[in-house]
Parts: sequence; C-alpha cells; structure tokens
Amino acid sequence: MHDSFPRLESEIVSCELCPRLREWCTSVASKRRRAYLHETYWGRPVSGFGDPHAQLLVLGLAPGAHGANRTGRVFTGDPSGDWLFRAMHDSGFASQPTSSHRHDGLALNNAWVSASVRCAPPDNKPTPAEIAACRPYFERELALLSNLRCIVALGRLAFDNYLSVLRNRGLDAPRSAFPFAHLAEFRPAPGTPVLLASYHPSQQNTSTRRLTRDMLAAVFHRAAEIIGK
Repeated sequence: MHDSFPRLESEIVSCELCPRLREWCTSVASKRRRAYLHETYWGRPVSGFGDPHAQLLVLGLAPGAHGANRTGRVFTGDPSGDWLFRAMHDSGFASQPTSSHRHDGLALNNAWVSASVRCAPPDNKPTPAEIAACRPYFERELALLSNLRCIVALGRLAFDNYLSVLRNRGLDAPRSAFPFAHLAEFRPAPGTPVLLASYHPSQQNTSTRRLTRDMLAAVFHRAAEIIGK
C-alpha cells in the first residue's frame, strides 16, 4: 500500500498503542488549565507538519500537555514553540515567529517539524517502550521526506531516537561515536542527512539560560548553511 502524509497523519491521530499516554492526554484535555477553560483541547496524538518537500527536519521530544495537546499542532501554543519558530523565522524557515494555534497562518519553508513521541507524556518523560512504539511513525515520516539534507535534533532524546532509527536500518551508529552537545554536527553515514544537535527550547533550559536565543538562532543559521539555503 502506497504511503502518504495524509495516511500517516490519519494513523497517528487515531493511535491507541500506549494506554498510559492516551489516558494522560485525555485527562489533561478534560480538566484543562484555568487559562484555557474556554478552549476545547485536541487531546489526541499529534502529527508532524510543514513542507513535504523539506530539506530540513526539526525533531523534538513530544507534545506539551497544554501546548500541542491543546492546539493539535506540534510546538504550538507554548513558550517552547515561540522560541523555536522565532529562530526558524529568523533563518527563513518559517513565515512568522509565533505559533499559537493550528489556524494562525504559520507556514514552513523547506522545513518539517515533528516529535519523537506523538502524545504528551506525564512530566515530559515517555518510557523507552513508548518511544519505541512511536518510532515506526517517525521512520515512515523519514521515508516520505525524501529530500532531507539536515536533521536538527532538539534535545538528547530526539538525538538518540534518530540514531536508533539508523541502527534499525543496519548502520553503525554507536552512541560513543555521537556525543550529544549543542551545535554538535555529524554525518552518520554516506548519503544520510547531517545530524545537528541542539538543546531543547524547554522552559527549564531557557529560564536557566542553558539555551539562549542566540544559541538557538545559531543552530538554524548553520542548518541553512548545510542545505545551501
């Protein structure tokens, strides 16, 4: 059966593979946060979005409980998304610097944004089994994104998840050969996209200045250089 982005999105949105995550997302959507009491939460798994012909893939951790789990679009409706899309906008990958809801007019240019886990996990900590259960969706996404030249991994989990995909494909990608560090850059194997690491724009990292706006901007300026944008 021929795969496609609409088919993949439909399967992701209806996924019930991880009972703990589905229960958590449903519970959060039912209770809601006081600031969003007037809103109807998405409360389902969240697919990637962007330019299907993209040369850049941005891979994050998982939907935020009151961000993408509320809005239905990855990195949308929370401060992490504002940090990300401001940096992408400054580098020409996004049409606007903010991402507030699914219908806010945001368009991605030569970029696709996705997550390693498609459901919001409690405490932002998916289990290894949940990451593994979601990985086939990411592998299909990679296969559909046939023009990729650079992958920006936001955080160690996304970084390790991509390396796990390469190992599943039979490529020699031991962790010792790929130490995670901000702006670390690797070519895992001939013909694979450049893997570019970044700290995740979580509030924990941005409030402590482990990640600054200039540091995140540097990641996307480098990504633009890699793909020759």
